Parts: sequence; structure tokens; C-alpha cells
Amino acid sequence: MRAPEGHRRYDAVIVGGGHNGLVAAAYLARAGRSVLLLERLDATGGAAVSARPFPGIDARLSRYAYLVSLLPRKIVRDLGLDVRLRRRTISSYTPTERAGRPTGLLVGGGERRTREAFARLTGSDREYGAWRRFHGMTGHVAERVFPTLTRPLPTRDALRAHIGDDAAWRMLFEEPVGVAIEEHFADDLVRGVVLTDALIGTFADAHDPSLAQNRCFLYHVIGGGTGDWDVPVGGMGALTDALATAARKAGAVLATGHEAVRVATDGRAAEVTYRTADGEGTVGAGHVLVGASPRELAALTGDEPPAPAEGAQLKVNMLLERLPRLRDTSVNPREAFAGTFHVAEGYGQLAAAHARAADGRLPEAPPSELYCHSLTDPGILGPELAGRGCHTLTLFGLHTPARLFTRDHDGTRDALLEAALAQLDAHLAEPIADCLATDADGRPCIEAKTPLDLDRELRLPGGNIFHRELSWPYAQEGTGRWGVETRHPNVLLCGAGAVRGGAVSGVPGHNAAMAVLETVEGRCAVPPSGD
Repeated sequence: MRAPEGHRRYDAVIVGGGHNGLVAAAYLARAGRSVLLLERLDATGGAAVSARPFPGIDARLSRYAYLVSLLPRKIVRDLGLDVRLRRRTISSYTPTERAGRPTGLLVGGGERRTREAFARLTGSDREYGAWRRFHGMTGHVAERVFPTLTRPLPTRDALRAHIGDDAAWRMLFEEPVGVAIEEHFADDLVRGVVLTDALIGTFADAHDPSLAQNRCFLYHVIGGGTGDWDVPVGGMGALTDALATAARKAGAVLATGHEAVRVATDGRAAEVTYRTADGEGTVGAGHVLVGASPRELAALTGDEPPAPAEGAQLKVNMLLERLPRLRDTSVNPREAFAGTFHVAEGYGQLAAAHARAADGRLPEAPPSELYCHSLTDPGILGPELAGRGCHTLTLFGLHTPARLFTRDHDGTRDALLEAALAQLDAHLAEPIADCLATDADGRPCIEAKTPLDLDRELRLPGGNIFHRELSWPYAQEGTGRWGVETRHPNVLLCGAGAVRGGAVSGVPGHNAAMAVLETVEGRCAVPPSGD
């Protein structure tokens, strides 16, 4: 849609049509504000989109982001979203070899099955008991912290008192999470499964003194107050399509193919200059909400850019003719791939991969995790593909920082992909390459995205999926009341780079909208109940 002709003033102009920008647009328009959203690309959704990446193949894949945990039910209710999230029956499967025989750890399918799986792997009930106690602790933290994400930022002391568990606070907020993992668990494989939640999209060691891994871990275990990661029915694009529909219904103007190039503000009123295929235009705004990264915000306002960010993941999308058979014949592939399939993610393997990458070398055994969307939501496949027994497969590689790809991008990407698939093949009874479908041109249905690809395609700084280092979910110096404020009073961050940003949550979009409404109405816009 084109923006209205001429120079017009809106109550709010939103830069970026990702899911957070759409959430902000919907909330503000529903509150009666005039809203214009400017999106550089030809469609809204940002990283939370579905696409058919393989020519002639009717498979609608979640191309970048792919699971949902942090989206509050409050946002779904408030905006009347037609969205369904489906729970996975299996949490995870981690293959390994013990005493020269293939085996693995299956988590899910009921308490009895999980307990038996731990006993088979470790030979006792000790690790399962530790697992229950550890996740009981994180579950309590999740119940207390998650509802605060859509309220004004608590102070550090207030959040600690609200959690009410000094031991949990110490383990998650004060000392490296590796200390807690090593205190609770003895088995290397179990330790690694727990640690992975601290590393998705974050390049850090278990004992990193910065606690970057702790912040990543926290956001991965608090979603919905339970830590569950759900499958969006219809793919991630179904969620952002619902958000775009809600914003338009409320009266927001969504202008795709409009790239914001400059924001000028005196703190009370702003002008946003945008570029289209036909030239430039300017529109006035009471508030500007930026869903793009802090790096892009600085470029728009002419401010000092933030410290460089860096992503550390490899995202691979595949379409299979069939699920591969496993060397561990005690597990059905339909269960193993329905949850998170961990590869080369033992505790020692993760440490070794991080050390090599920090030294500028590709990990010898790249850690990764895979999941099959179509096992939980077969509707993303066309009838012909579903009838043939085809399935999608997503691989998310860890410890592959952007710096590794700067000298020889394509060569490094290809070498890393080959090594990651070799690690997977070590646990399969047949090579994954033999299971790949082919597209209309006869090519294997597989695509890989590096951090530099994500920077080029989506302007994620350094490919960082969180826009910058994640922050604690409490107020610190300069964070403001909602965690979305900038040095310009009427320019707010509404994307993943805000405090309590990252992942597909809509929380920064909600909080930026609440900050605007508070300013305009002179009263608290957040309802008394949290989530």
C-alpha cells in the first residue's frame, strides 16, 4: 500500500513492519491514534515470515524465526488475533553413543517415559531427579517473571523480591549459569542439553563473566510462564499476517516498499523522510517508533552508533522426501524430530566449539539443533507433498559468529554446512542428503543463511537475531520506564533491541505503544493485571 500523497502529520509513524512494529501499530490504532507504518520490503513480517524458498515446491516454510514462546496471551487477546499455537508432544531428543552402541535421551511423552529415558542413558535416577529440581526452579522463575514483561520495568530489587527465591536469583542473575549446571548435573550430555537454552543466538561460554549466556537462558525458559516453545499453525507468517490484519482493521496505514531514511526531531514533533521507487517523501509525526535495530535507529537520527553487534548462528531450511531412519532404533523418527533434535551438543562439545570459534576457526563438530514443523503442523505442505510423506526440517547451528564468514563467505558457509550435516549423519542410518527432495529445477531443497546473510537481507546487525546483546528484564540506568525510550523523548525503540526484546514476542511493540499512550493521555495505559 502507498502512503498518502503530500505532507501529512500522523500521531505515530512506525519504522519497520516486523512483528513488533505491527503490534505497536495495532495497539495505537485501536486506541484511536492515526498511524503510518513504513516497511522497506515488499511485505510486512520482517524475520517472522513464511516463504516458498524452493522453486515449484508448495511448502510454506518459516524462513527465519520458527517457534513461539514469549508471545503473551494478553497481546493475542487484546488485538483479537486469529492465531493458533500448537504444543509439541516431545520436548527434545539427543542422540549419542554409549558403550559403543547408539542411544539417546528423549524428553517428553509423559513423565514415565522421560524418567525411563534418563535411567537408560545414565544408569540411575539421579540425573532425572536433578532435572526435575532444576526445572522446578526455572519454572517458578518463569511464573514470576513472565507477567512482568508487559508492565513498566521493575527495579532489580523489586524483581528479586517478586521472585522470592535467593538461590534461584544467584544461579540465574548473579553467577555464570555453567556453575548451576555443573552443581546440578553430572552427565555431560544432560549438561549440554540444559546449556543450549543459554546459547541460541548468543556467542558465549557457559562461564562467560559477562553473563550474556544467563540472559539468553532466562528468556528461553520463561516464555508463557512455562518455558514451552510452540509451533505457529500455518507457519510464522500466519502470525504476522494476523497482526497486519489487526493493524489494518484498526485503521493503521501499512506502506510497504517505503524505506525510512531519516528522522528529524526536536523532542516534541518529528519528520520522517522515506524513499520509494518513485522518489522521496516526508511525513510528520508526534511520535516515531522504530522496530529496526539500534544501529539502524542511530543511522536514521544521526546519533552515535551503538557498539557493533554480532550474530552466531547458521539457519538451514530443508524439504525431505521422508524422515531419515535413526541408528538408535529404540526411537521413532517421528518423535525424535517432532521436538528439538540436538546434535553435537554435549557440554564438552559446546565448550570446544566455542573455543575454536573464538579463536577464529570453524568448530570441528558444529553443534546444532533441528526440528520438523510439518510433524506438528502438516498444513504448511501442499496436498501432493503431504501425500508423498514429505517433511520440512530446520537446522539451527550454534557458535558460528559472523567474524568467521568475512573473508570467504560462500566457502565458509559451504564448509560449515557440510560439517554440520556430517555431525547429523553420524546419528542416522542413512545420509540426510539421500532424503532431500528436489525442486522444479532438479536441485536439492536446502538453503543456508549465515549471520551476514541476515544482515544483508533483514538488516540484523552482524546477523544478531536480538539486534544487540540481550538485557536483564529490570530497570537499569538509562533504560526508562518501559525500556523502549531513547535520548529523544518522542522517538522510541519498538523492536528486539529494546529492553525485554528478542525472539518473537511482540513485547517491545506493546511496551512502546503503552509508553506513547501514557505520554499522550497523561495516565497509566497498562491495565492493572499483567498478563
